[in-house]
Amino acid sequence: MPKLDIRELYYITHIDNLPSILARGVLSHAKMEAEGVHSTPIYDADIVSRRNHITTPDTKRHWSYANLYFQPRNAMMYRVVHEIEPKNLAVIGINKSVLNEQDVFITDGNAAHETTQFFYPSKGLEILRQQWSIIRNDWWNRDDGSKRKIMAECLIPRHIKPEYIQSVYVAGNSVRDIAQEKVGNSDVTVSSEPDMFFQPYSRTRVGDNISLIDGDVFFSNLQTLTISVNLQGIMGKGLASRAKYQFPDVYVAYQDVCRAKRITATKPYLYKRESSLDEELADVGAPLVAPNAVKWFLLFATKRYWKDNSRLDDIEGGLAWVRDNFQKEGIQSLAMPALGCGLGGLDWKEVGPLMCKYLHGINISVAIYLPREHQIELQYKTASYLLSL
Repeated sequence: MPKLDIRELYYITHIDNLPSILARGVLSHAKMEAEGVHSTPIYDADIVSRRNHITTPDTKRHWSYANLYFQPRNAMMYRVVHEIEPKNLAVIGINKSVLNEQDVFITDGNAAHETTQFFYPSKGLEILRQQWSIIRNDWWNRDDGSKRKIMAECLIPRHIKPEYIQSVYVAGNSVRDIAQEKVGNSDVTVSSEPDMFFQPYSRTRVGDNISLIDGDVFFSNLQTLTISVNLQGIMGKGLASRAKYQFPDVYVAYQDVCRAKRITATKPYLYKRESSLDEELADVGAPLVAPNAVKWFLLFATKRYWKDNSRLDDIEGGLAWVRDNFQKEGIQSLAMPALGCGLGGLDWKEVGPLMCKYLHGINISVAIYLPREHQIELQYKTASYLLSL
């Protein structure tokens, strides 16, 4: 069973609320109403009203509690960053000793969900220990319950005292300066954590239409995501393994096209998925203002056999297919990993220029996600190097 490594608990808010929260603490909705405290909302009325009708085991309304998450990078955050610009958001880190407050409840998932259960801390922490690997994961799935479980909450009655606040996280360095001004001279640390807000760590422009991204390709807002696969129908490691569990229908389609030999070493297969990505990833409520519903998957064979290394000539053949067929297939924008540079054993110094050779200037936005296994030296990320072929 995984170790219950609680570093902090987290409260998602608008950055403009920081001065008030630092002065008064995190207030429950009921306490804000009673004291006439104004705050800039980040949740739509439907989400807020649902929580007004939920009661805890002691028959108090959920509105009587300030709610904290054990994992802020969850379905609620996904919804919020698609409705409010990430630069306007902040996550407040709360010292875990807040769990010792009186009359605290811990939930085993999103408190607004009908199947979620409420526990007193001793039992609640034991439940969380059993699902800690889900809570700390990078992704979730609607069908297996992980979407609900990753949103496990801690409910603190009335308010969370300011002395429990120890950190503030924002989506980038430019926002950090703004947040630091609002925090002032307090002992609260302000940090830039883009990944917490589904933002890339860095973005570098190359030529007319290509961006190099250091981030999570599965949360790209581009229309088509590329998954590196083999020709055996095995999704065992890397991006393919994550796709298998996060998007099971992609795995089924992949196995089907492998059996039918509709994917080859130099001919990717485009799976035109019809179900809404937003419905799977975002917390429920009104339709998102900026929907990301259409998400296709380009299954790109970077290995012939799962144990083999990738071949550069196969990568080139697949890239040529993309260049020649993207318009006919209806690809409007494309996110790709650094093909073959992870488990495939290829070198970015060769793969990067090759990808740019075929993808530069094709009149759609292309994001190339840099390999996470190792750092790429700056000289190999410049336009002069990558557009040299």
